[in-house]
Amino acid sequence: MGGQPNYDVLATGQDEMPRFSGGSCGYARMDVTDPERVRDVFVNFAPDVVINCAAMTQVDQCETERERCWRINSDAVDTLARQCLATGARLVQVSTDFIFDGEAGPYKEKARPNPLSYYGRSKLAGENHARGAGMDRWSIVRTVLVYGNAEGLSRSNIVLWLLDKLGRGETVNMVSDQFRTPTYAPDLAAGIERIVRFGKFGVYHVSGREYMSVYEMAVQTAEVFGFDPELVQPTDSSTFIQPATRPMKSGFIVLKAESELGYRPRSFREGLIHLGEVLGMKTIAS
Repeated sequence: MGGQPNYDVLATGQDEMPRFSGGSCGYARMDVTDPERVRDVFVNFAPDVVINCAAMTQVDQCETERERCWRINSDAVDTLARQCLATGARLVQVSTDFIFDGEAGPYKEKARPNPLSYYGRSKLAGENHARGAGMDRWSIVRTVLVYGNAEGLSRSNIVLWLLDKLGRGETVNMVSDQFRTPTYAPDLAAGIERIVRFGKFGVYHVSGREYMSVYEMAVQTAEVFGFDPELVQPTDSSTFIQPATRPMKSGFIVLKAESELGYRPRSFREGLIHLGEVLGMKTIAS
C-alpha cells in the first residue's frame, strides 16, 4: 500500500468460518448482540480500533421485526461503545442516509436528522450510542446505497440485482423520484481507512459525489454493461406499496471527507467499470 501503515486485522461474523479466502487477516466468530462474546473478543484481541459494519439493513424487514432491528442496530452499538470506552479503543460506526427525511438532500454532516422509518430511527440511536465511546474515541461514517461485490455475499445490492435482471432480458421498473449519491464499496473502505490512519473523529459523509435518481443509476448500469436501456422503465414511488417510508431526496455532500481525508470517490461510471473487471464482465468504457 506504499507508505501506508500495516494493520493487524481481525474480521468477525456469525459464520463458523470466514466467507473470504486468501486474506491475511484473522477471523473470529462473534454475534454483536451477545455482550459476553463481544467482551471475549475484546479481551483476546485487544483492538485499538473497532469498525462496526454489522447492521440489519433490510428496511422493510426492520419495520416488521422491530425488536431484532433495535437489538442489532442500536443495542449492539451500545455494547461496542461501552467496551471501547473501557479499553480505550476507537469506534468507527457505519451509518446511513436514512437518518434523514429526504426533504432537503443532498446533506452535509451537520444537517438535522429526522428518520422516516424504524430502520432510520434504529441507526440514529446507534449513532448516539457510538458517541458514548468518549471524547475523541468515536467516528461516524454515513454512507448511501452501497454497491460492489465480495466473496460469499449474504445479500445482493442494487447493481448486482440489476445485472442479474438485465442479463435475463427482464424489464425492470425503477423509481425516478428518489435521489441518492451511490457509493462503490471500495471507495467507502478507502474513506474508512483514512479515518483510521489519520486518527479522525466526528461525523463524516462518505459516498459517491454524483446525485442521481435510482432510475438514472439503472439506465447507466445498463449502458455501461451493454444491455438495452429500454429494459429500464421509469416509475414513481407511489406505485410501490412498502412497509417502510423511504426518503425521497437524500444523498450526501462529501466535501468534508474530500478536504480532511483526501477522499476521492470514483464516478458512478468508473465504479461500474471497475466492478465489471472484478466480475469478469465486459463493459463499454466510453
